[in-house]
Amino acid sequence: MADKGIDIKVPIKWRMKAWWEGYDIDDIKAKLNRSDEDPFLDDEEDEEDELDGNAPEAMSWSNKRLETAQLIWGEGYCGPGGAEYVASMSKLLGMTSEMSVAVIGATLGGPSRVLAEEFGAWITGYEESELLAEKGMELSVKAGLEGKAPVHHYDPSTSKNPFERTFDRAYSKEALYTVEDKPKLLSHLFDHLKDSGLFLINDYTLSSAEALTNKDVQKWLRQEPQHPYPVPSETLEKMLTDCGYILRVNEDITDAYIEMIAKSWAGVADLISSLHNQEEDQTMTIQTLLKEAEFWNLRSKILKAGHLRVWRFLAYKPADIK
Repeated sequence: MADKGIDIKVPIKWRMKAWWEGYDIDDIKAKLNRSDEDPFLDDEEDEEDELDGNAPEAMSWSNKRLETAQLIWGEGYCGPGGAEYVASMSKLLGMTSEMSVAVIGATLGGPSRVLAEEFGAWITGYEESELLAEKGMELSVKAGLEGKAPVHHYDPSTSKNPFERTFDRAYSKEALYTVEDKPKLLSHLFDHLKDSGLFLINDYTLSSAEALTNKDVQKWLRQEPQHPYPVPSETLEKMLTDCGYILRVNEDITDAYIEMIAKSWAGVADLISSLHNQEEDQTMTIQTLLKEAEFWNLRSKILKAGHLRVWRFLAYKPADIK
């Protein structure tokens, strides 16, 4: 019988299954401690990192993290919503090849390149992370879209207006929650959006201000690479209407995001097995992948609990009455 004083490590495949199907790792450990024999004492134990421990701190972007994230989300993406999703959702914008589009939160430029290729529109991506903007531009150059879908770094914390031209359309993908002065950025964009322009927003919002007192939400705030300033959807709605936007869509899309996260991570155990079998040492990639899994497990947890939501707005800029 296993010694009850031993802290049994749960293999990677069991951990991943537990995370995404809602089981508790401690429950699994307890069951293993109660079993007559431990079938999991194999080489895999020695190769995995111990993932339990203290609350995560900020997970800054690095080349290795970006490389690893794309193994889960696809090239050019570091979060939910790949090419097919972006193309489908962006039909709300009614884009044509003559239009110019601002993409806020361009990350690695995946959404920008999809919009350029799918609709023929002229895209300008704005990304808060200097590293993501640099790597995103490299991918646009690689795709031959440096002129049609460039990615630029911008700093929303400064007073400088990042928009140097006007746009027919705008799209913000999970970007406003890291902007402290949201009214300023929204106002700048309103001024640079042409009359009758449309602005599509997907963003993380709080269920209420009280959600900030939740311990898991506080962990999430600490682990984000860019400092988050989330607000309730009602607050973001008022910010938009105060700028002069008219809202055509105002809906909770949290369930769809939870599903996208789970679907993207469903094959992670097979991915890790594949990395194990490669001739080149993939220890660093696997360790980074496990940390990324913890990152998304926490975010998924507070989404499922209802503390954090994902909201979609479609805002319209009315034409001036002459």
